[in-house]
Amino acid sequence: MNRFRKGIVWLLAVLMMISVVHVPAFAQYDLSKNEFIDVKKTPSGKTGENITINMIFTNDTSNDLNGVAVLFDRSVAEAEYEATEDADEENTTTRTSDMFPFEINSSTFDAKILGKVKSGSSKNFSLSARVRRDISEGYYTVPLEIKVGGTHAAYEKVNVWITKSSGTTASGSTDGTIQFELGEDQSTPFGIYPEVMNYNMNVRNSSDITAFDVNIRMTVDPDSTKFPFDINDGNYTKHYDRIGGGEMISVPYSMSIRKDVYSGYYPIAFTIEYRDSTEGDIQKAQGTFFVKVQNKEKEEDTGEFNANDRTKARIIVDGFQTNPETVYAGDEFELTLHMKNASENVAATNILFSLESEKVSDSAVFTTDASSSAIVVNSLSAGQTTDVKVKMRAGAWVDQRTYALTINEKYDSPEFKNAEEKVTVNIPVRQVARLNTGTIDVMPDSISVGSETNVMFPINNTGKVILYNVMVNFEGDSIQPASSYVGNIKPGETGNVDAMISGTAATADNGKIKVLITYEDENGVVSEPVEKEITLMVTEAAETDFGGEDFATLPADMEPQGIARYKNIIIACVISVLVIGGAGTFIVLKKLKKKKETAEEDIEDEI
Repeated sequence: MNRFRKGIVWLLAVLMMISVVHVPAFAQYDLSKNEFIDVKKTPSGKTGENITINMIFTNDTSNDLNGVAVLFDRSVAEAEYEATEDADEENTTTRTSDMFPFEINSSTFDAKILGKVKSGSSKNFSLSARVRRDISEGYYTVPLEIKVGGTHAAYEKVNVWITKSSGTTASGSTDGTIQFELGEDQSTPFGIYPEVMNYNMNVRNSSDITAFDVNIRMTVDPDSTKFPFDINDGNYTKHYDRIGGGEMISVPYSMSIRKDVYSGYYPIAFTIEYRDSTEGDIQKAQGTFFVKVQNKEKEEDTGEFNANDRTKARIIVDGFQTNPETVYAGDEFELTLHMKNASENVAATNILFSLESEKVSDSAVFTTDASSSAIVVNSLSAGQTTDVKVKMRAGAWVDQRTYALTINEKYDSPEFKNAEEKVTVNIPVRQVARLNTGTIDVMPDSISVGSETNVMFPINNTGKVILYNVMVNFEGDSIQPASSYVGNIKPGETGNVDAMISGTAATADNGKIKVLITYEDENGVVSEPVEKEITLMVTEAAETDFGGEDFATLPADMEPQGIARYKNIIIACVISVLVIGGAGTFIVLKKLKKKKETAEEDIEDEI
């Protein structure tokens, strides 16, 4: 009996202890059926560069969530890497959208700590990573894991758009630049019309470089559907002398909500201008910060034009080629576009692609020989790819650079009719280098062995690209090979050649000397030589040493040819000079004698 009573006492004690412990202490978070993360605009990035994904975490549950953290899902990412490696070994392919698009390093899976998120509230946050260099252009699904209180709570995904970077260096083209994060560790600011909305925006310098002369410029828009505030000031710029690496500042704003604005979240775009040193050039960074306003609700749309309530296919350019591979200005080429329906389960039908070229001076860079640049595709199921081919011609007058070609898409989906989207590809256009030469002056045009002549002429750049490291080489059997460096010649300008050429052997042919002109392009590739010709006669050196012999003692047949030829003439000239001189002397003496006789007669007359 005593044992039974003791058992009853212990049972009552255990029940009392359980009653004082809150039920949530035994509960685990099961949030797998909730969606917490929202992205207002699809993030975009470039291969080899950093990408920042700005997101909003909203707690729609009835309970406060403590210790909320969001990170990239390591398990999915590592499994995708292993699947990619296995596919490479088996020479199979992996779907682009299934690849984890970011480089994996020690900080890739660091969690973003949001802390406590109250029921019904939201917080802005962002995750950053470096995009892999080996992936192709397209949409990629990024897996996310949500933890609450240090334990797994839910999985979510966001889509990102990745394009190929045209200037990525070996270490990444964003190395050394300053990145700024907006709205970290703060709730989304909320305002109700007609109250003035006073709020602060957290701005963090996420690099280890100090930013100087910082101007944070809010982008305003007169369209109330894009910008929810009245524009009362002419300038919404906040200036800070410096923001240290890793430093976070709080930027205050006081904004009046527009009367005609609708309730909802609004992305506010910011441009941040800064210098990375006190004397550095001004650089720019872009960012987006979300605010939430409450005013009137949108009128409910009816019919098929309510885009917010319907899903549509997502058609992207999965890659493209040109034939020939290098497109030259003025030449025709065939463009092949790999168009892909990147949606997971939404088909597209009645697809119309129309091509729109970038314009320079109101003229299209790319044109088609056909009367229309529109292409029709009947359908594309989810994940399907089709090739669209069109013959085009690049304008002969354009500069050498990359030009954009926009593909305007119009198509139907089961829930969305006449959907319209735009995608763009960038096509590099090259110019053919052109040059000509002016009159080539050779002075003198005949030299003896061991002597030199001067060659001068201009080289005119008649093309649209710079001729780099122009070099002129002279080659011939009778001369010593010579080179003349001219340097770089800009379009429309002239470089001058001034070279000395030495004769080494007597000319045995027609005296033609090759002039070979070469140059390099912007990649350092040397061109095929442009060949010109000059005429230069080289003769043997003349003999001038007669061994010290006296011409008078030489036999007549050994006298120098010049002396023998003019010997009689020289003798005649000497005799003529002697005769004229003697006659002149005789006349002078006779006049002096006559003058003396006249003077003596005058003296006698005076006496």
